[in-house]
Amino acid sequence: MSKQEENVVLCGANSYEQKYYLNQQFQSLPQTIKEELQIMCVLYTEEVGGILTMEFEPDGTLIFRSIADDMDYYYDDISAGLKIKQMQQTKMELLESLEMYYKVFFLKEVPDIKNN
Repeated sequence: MSKQEENVVLCGANSYEQKYYLNQQFQSLPQTIKEELQIMCVLYTEEVGGILTMEFEPDGTLIFRSIADDMDYYYDDISAGLKIKQMQQTKMELLESLEMYYKVFFLKEVPDIKNN
């Protein structure tokens, strides 16, 4: 039984094309969660610019990946990092729930619920 070796994109937004993407594998998420993800991604790219993706690493950890075109002089790596940290703090419960969802339904892991 081999695990995936590359990240799985959950969703993303592109400020250059003004588009939002949700991976079709996650259509079964509740509508409110899908809307919250869209709001997070679009607001991020409106404020910071560039392209933001939310990706699951092979172990199920949810990460934010922010990139920008080389010629995008308005994009600031420091502001991008600070905005990601802010979202991780304010949306911690949502992000942890998404990680658990991915680990249970995609990686077929049994959750460890002791001490909770």
